[in-house]
Amino acid sequence: MSCNQKSDHKIGVYGPISDKFMNDNSTEKKSSVRLSTDENLNTLLESVVNEVTVYAERLGGQIKKMSDIGRALSGVYDLNALLEMIVDQARSFTNADAGTLYILEDETLRFQIVQNDSLKIFMGGKTGETIPFPPVELKESNVSAFVALKGKSVNIPDVYDTDLFDFTGPKKFDQSTGYRSKSMLVVPMKNHDNDVIGVLQLLNATNPVNNEVIAFSQDYENLSESLASQAAVSITNAKLISNMTELFEAFVKVMATAIDEKSPVTGGHIRRVADLTLTMAEVIHNHDEGAFKDRKFSPDQMYELRIAAYMHDIGKVTSPVEIVEKAKKLQTIFDRIHYIRLRMDYIIQKVKLEGQQKKIELLERKADLAEIKKVELKSEKQIQEMEDIRLFINKCNEPGEFLEDETLDKLKEISLRTYLDNEGQQQPFITEDELLNLSIRRGSITDAERKKMQDHAAVTLKMLKQIPFTKKLKNIPSFAGAHHEFINGKGYPLGLKGDEIPFEGKLMAVTDIAEALTASDRPYKKAMPLETVYRILRSMAGNGELDNDMVELFINEEIYKTYLEKHETPAAKS
Repeated sequence: MSCNQKSDHKIGVYGPISDKFMNDNSTEKKSSVRLSTDENLNTLLESVVNEVTVYAERLGGQIKKMSDIGRALSGVYDLNALLEMIVDQARSFTNADAGTLYILEDETLRFQIVQNDSLKIFMGGKTGETIPFPPVELKESNVSAFVALKGKSVNIPDVYDTDLFDFTGPKKFDQSTGYRSKSMLVVPMKNHDNDVIGVLQLLNATNPVNNEVIAFSQDYENLSESLASQAAVSITNAKLISNMTELFEAFVKVMATAIDEKSPVTGGHIRRVADLTLTMAEVIHNHDEGAFKDRKFSPDQMYELRIAAYMHDIGKVTSPVEIVEKAKKLQTIFDRIHYIRLRMDYIIQKVKLEGQQKKIELLERKADLAEIKKVELKSEKQIQEMEDIRLFINKCNEPGEFLEDETLDKLKEISLRTYLDNEGQQQPFITEDELLNLSIRRGSITDAERKKMQDHAAVTLKMLKQIPFTKKLKNIPSFAGAHHEFINGKGYPLGLKGDEIPFEGKLMAVTDIAEALTASDRPYKKAMPLETVYRILRSMAGNGELDNDMVELFINEEIYKTYLEKHETPAAKS
């Protein structure tokens, strides 16, 4: 029975059809099948989830990398560095062995960056060698030109296995170098106006596991297009910033030209002060000892200083030309010495006529010769005195370093003398204003005129404060406006003293004065020899006007001679 049961059990268990299995154990069988199906589904779902997770992580990493790249691109304004970064980043996240970036200019594609890791080629950009290749003509047979013309990406798994484009060039390159060009991805670079401004070409994507060349995936194509769009915007921004910089510099030069046209004297002064200031700043930057060993200038700071130096006298656009170019003490629009000469000629002729009239009267009275001779001698003496006065005034009209008290007293004495004009009115030999100008002790301008000249610093500050300078140029008003401030607080326009004066303002105070003393184109003075200039600078430093350390550096490092060698023509040096 048991055997039969066993046999039945075997049949029931292993037989092709078992009523017992079908009936009594039907629930158990269904449960087993369901369990097996659920396990397969779970395995499949787990596999799908894992693949999706890996893909999502990879995509998320790529998106994060694109975001990082976007932030990095937005912070670069040097166009060469920016173009180089674009190719570096594009090759990095696509694992491309080579990359080329073209910029669309003058209806051609011009090579900007050429990179190839396998061949150790790095051309263009900020660090690469000069690119010798000619521009690419915009013919649709060329894949990069096609992309530029159509604004569509091209993804080719193998350039040797397509006849869509002419790859004669790459194949010849391969033959000459032993390289094997295969997969290629070419994407357009479109700006915010959707205009193509360049083309990014990537070559030979590699599998990071085994370094085999593979085709560029659709993900890489999409991300490359995104990068190209970001890059195009960044390039446009960099060019815009560059154009704005060029526009600003053009504005600065136009203003300098305006001053130059108004007065060639100050025009030359502006350029020379700028060059001399930058020369001194470079010496300070490279100085590793002394008071300025820790003072360094970044490229942005040097640029800011250069613009400030070019704009330091911009306020002179409001300075009267007759003061700026006043070569003689009596000069206004013209030299008023001519009035005095005519006046003295009139007086001399009047003395002569009076002498002749007296002589005629004596002859009519038949006076003796001695009396007539006496009148002649008196007349000649008066004429000579007038001639001496005229020569003396001519001499006083010349600007000098110092006017003695004796000369001033004599001028005052002359101003008290009068003559009768044609209408019988008493007129002074020299007027009150003429006396004021002739009495100038040093130079050629009066105190009032000097005040007008000094006002240019206040006007400079006022004008520059109205310009919305960028962050990197924000200090230009304070630098340019402080070039006449003195350490002792007796300068102008604000009367700053000590550390209230910016370092760059102290520097320009030295270079501005040094240039003015050495200038050979001033109508009111001759250029001074350096020994005299050095003596004056040291005297001003001793009086608390100029920074003593800067003056000593200027002299000891022979900065003026360095400036001449770098910036002036041989004619200017002699």
